[in-house]
Parts: sequence; C-alpha cells; structure tokens
Amino acid sequence: MLPEGVEILSLADIGCHEDIPETSDTLEGNALQKAKYVYEKYGYDCFADDTGLEVDALGGAPGVHTARYAGQDHNTEANTDKLLRELKENFNRHARFRTVIALIIEKEVHFFDGVVVGEISTERRGTDGFGYDPVFIPEDTGKTFAELGVAVKNQISHRARAVKKLVAYLLEI
Repeated sequence: MLPEGVEILSLADIGCHEDIPETSDTLEGNALQKAKYVYEKYGYDCFADDTGLEVDALGGAPGVHTARYAGQDHNTEANTDKLLRELKENFNRHARFRTVIALIIEKEVHFFDGVVVGEISTERRGTDGFGYDPVFIPEDTGKTFAELGVAVKNQISHRARAVKKLVAYLLEI
C-alpha cells in the first residue's frame, strides 16, 4: 500500500524496547504522544495510532481505555465480559470503533482517522480476530468482526480506513 521509497521500521528495528506511555485522555493525544516519543528519542519520522471502542449507552466508554477497560493487565476476555455485563439490560447497543493515526513527518504533525459504526451483540459470536471482535457488529453486515474473518475485517475496519488515508497522504507528498 505504501508509495515507493517509504520504508517502515518497527520499534525493535530502531532499538526501542520500552513501554511507550499513553497517558492522554483522547485517542488523538495518545497517538501523538507515542509518535512524539519515537520522533524525539530516536529521530525518525514516525506514525503511531490509538484505537477505541465508543459505546453510546456508556457515554462513549470504554473509549481511550478500551485495552484496559477491566483493569491494567489488557485482559481482552475480562474487557469483553465487563462490556457485556454493563450493557446487559440496555437496548441501545449503538457503538463505533475509531482509530486515529498521528504522523510526524519533517517536523509536521498530521492526523488520519477511521471509523466503523455498528452495534454490540448480546453475546460472543465467531472465532476470528481479537479483543472485542466477537461482540462488535459492523453496520450492514449482520455479523461480528470475528464472524466476518480477518481478511474481511482488514478491508473494512476502522484501522484500515485510517491507514488508507495515511497512504493517500503519503502518495501526495
């Protein structure tokens, strides 16, 4: 997907093995915080992302706390259990997955976002994917991300939509 001449290095490739802080109260803030950390400490143009599941009935939660919704240990099963428990009696299951990518290139900051609207199922369905995939039903599909499978999810997901915008920008410059 990337234009010719763009090379992606992983954190391991540049010798970054530390846990990069994510202390902002917004997805944009966390994505920028991670990109700035690498840019300032290692000197590379960089992009980083943050993703959140925003559920209307929960006032946008878990949002920026999506990965740690049930605690600091990133336990996806516990996160999903907590979400289903909190929505148990609620008929409003409208939700959206949102990814924000922060790009720092030649000292300039750019943001790219991707959103998938859908709803939360009443139970886990499907076996592909990770995290909340077994309970998130993207609009107009009738199936959870876990039922759709990784190949389909990677084409329609919030992250895929944000990455497409990032790539389009890189192709323009």
